[in-house]
Amino acid sequence: MNVVTKNVALPDGRVITIETGKLAKQADGSVMLRLGNTMLLATVCAAKDAVPGTDFMPLQVEYKEKYASFGRFPGGFTKREGKASDYEILTCRLVDRALRPLFPDNYHAEVYVNIVLFSADGVDMPDALAGLAASAALAVSDIPFGGPISEVRVARIGGEFVVNPTFAQLEEADMDIMVAATYDNIMMVEGEMKEVSESDLLEAMKVAHEAIKVHCKAQMELMEEVGSTVKREYCHEVNDEELRAQVHEACYAKAYAVAASGNNDKHGRGEAFEAIKEEFKAQFTEEELEEKGALIDRYYHDVEKEAMRRCILDEGKRLDGRKTTEIRPIWCEAGYLPGPHGSAVFTRGETQSLTTVTLGTKRDEKIIDDVMNQGTERFLLHYNFPPFSTGEARPQRGVGRREIGHGNLACRALKNMIPADYPYCVRVVSDILESNGSSSMATVCAGTLALMDAGVKIKKPVSGIAMGLIKNAGEEKYAVLSDILGDEDHLGDMDFKVTGTVDGITATQMDIKVDGLSYEILEKALNQAREGRMHILGKITECIAEPRAELKPHAPRIETMRIPKEFIGAVIGPGGKIIQGMQEETGATISIEEVDGEGIIEIAANNGNSINEAIAKIRAIVAIPEAGEIYEGTVRSVMPYGAFVEFMPGKDGLLHISEIDWKRFETMEETGINEGDKIQVKLVEIDPKTGKFKLSRKVLLEKPEGYEERERRPRREREPRRPRGNE
Repeated sequence: MNVVTKNVALPDGRVITIETGKLAKQADGSVMLRLGNTMLLATVCAAKDAVPGTDFMPLQVEYKEKYASFGRFPGGFTKREGKASDYEILTCRLVDRALRPLFPDNYHAEVYVNIVLFSADGVDMPDALAGLAASAALAVSDIPFGGPISEVRVARIGGEFVVNPTFAQLEEADMDIMVAATYDNIMMVEGEMKEVSESDLLEAMKVAHEAIKVHCKAQMELMEEVGSTVKREYCHEVNDEELRAQVHEACYAKAYAVAASGNNDKHGRGEAFEAIKEEFKAQFTEEELEEKGALIDRYYHDVEKEAMRRCILDEGKRLDGRKTTEIRPIWCEAGYLPGPHGSAVFTRGETQSLTTVTLGTKRDEKIIDDVMNQGTERFLLHYNFPPFSTGEARPQRGVGRREIGHGNLACRALKNMIPADYPYCVRVVSDILESNGSSSMATVCAGTLALMDAGVKIKKPVSGIAMGLIKNAGEEKYAVLSDILGDEDHLGDMDFKVTGTVDGITATQMDIKVDGLSYEILEKALNQAREGRMHILGKITECIAEPRAELKPHAPRIETMRIPKEFIGAVIGPGGKIIQGMQEETGATISIEEVDGEGIIEIAANNGNSINEAIAKIRAIVAIPEAGEIYEGTVRSVMPYGAFVEFMPGKDGLLHISEIDWKRFETMEETGINEGDKIQVKLVEIDPKTGKFKLSRKVLLEKPEGYEERERRPRREREPRRPRGNE
């Protein structure tokens, strides 16, 4: 067993250890990565040959966290790991987006990357290590790959940048971004911020890249030690250069003319491009097309891509006729749907989002039970992308990784604009009705509108924009595109999404498909994005300038109370009896939890009377009984010597038969008092030893005229009883 290890130092002195040759040796490449007590096993396997007809990179990345890694049992009935959580899917996407562009264009064998968290200590964050582990597994394999790469998280804490912060450190950060890069180029960025400037984001990316260079250098040394610098040979494409030249000669000028026509109809433009290809194919027989059809499709795709890119670089003309900095026409409407608590339509060009907002109580919070993250979420954003949004005739089969990723980006863009003390649980749902470029950014804009329509007191409106880039290798000329179309994303070199308020960036996501992207270009893209965001913000505030003053009539009302910790049990009651009884009597929904040494109570209802009744009952419970105070009580039980009256919730006192009235009663039946009666009483005494309460009703009644209370002598002062019989 030839075990090789390599140590990688983080800027703060912590050490990452990469080990290969000990575990999972039948995989094409495997490494165990360790930081502290956090350990990730990454393996990679690739098929020897491509599936015939495959013309793309069939890469599959899986990230899985074992509950045993943190000494926990999985939840649910089966008590074993199930389908991937949103967190695991988002981590997969971070790794996939960094690796995918670096495989050779003509490599089409299936590649499977599996990353498993086997040990965790709750200190170091494993998602920041997954990209390095995956790249190291590829590095020690013979699979062709243009890496190595690494990923790091950069947080700004107290004005200082920290690489791969701990869980505890991240809680204090105002910037949290994940950056993936090769030794030379940044490949991917994703993160959230609390309204930071463009220059701050750029600086964080530079800090991340310096740390990544150290990781990449260590992997290069590891490759030398294990002898994996020579990669396997493969032949996954059979090309016909003569046919390629024919396609280019016959189709390029026509494709360029369509690209320069400025047709802003997506389907009309697509049909025009398709007609050029079909016209070229018409010269071949069916038998020839069976042999050459796939090649023609691939070569024509390259022609279309070149025509679109040259049109932009040479003439500054985009597919829909816009200038590079121009934003598509925008229209929006707030309050479009009457049923939801808030709604909006946001349309930018051929991209449209119909978004709704639902307000709920603490009971509606999402429960999180991941391996190292347990708790609840009060702000939820869900993104749906049905096939009809792009005119596709296929069924909708649930939520995919793309929808989870896009929804997460929009969620991060908006969530910090919800006040920390906002009492409602908020769910935003974006349904994409049309799509031609950056539906996630349309979701951010529609989400802002719908939140304000719902009366959610967001701090500031947020807008988002997707930026693109056209830059040919070896050329200095480039073009940064604002508000990119779907084709400009597909055929371009960058998809850079930026969201923010008037005061700064709140979230970003960037994928780069080209080498040699300079910080100068990134800075230009960020500044151009800010101009676009401000334009879109203006359209949003024209529609609705600020959150509505009142909630919709059918939205729940929530009031929050704070009580001393020692009264939490009294409000809940034995077995929840008190709190359940209050909910039944008032119709309000009441939830209570301990936070920072005090009880936080939320009372929710659709009308104010129910809330007021519940508040009054809770205040009565937490109030301290005082002798001399008068209370409205309920008779809970009748005994021969008196009645027990609940004068405050959970507090009973004895109303003795002699304290009911000024007149004398021999039996309780004479008093007319029954169980369940409402009665006004005065707390006349609290026994200092037992804490029992003595109540009186008669002191609240007017004493009858001429009434004299009979003195009762002590038994020892009474006359001896008269003897009977033979005594």
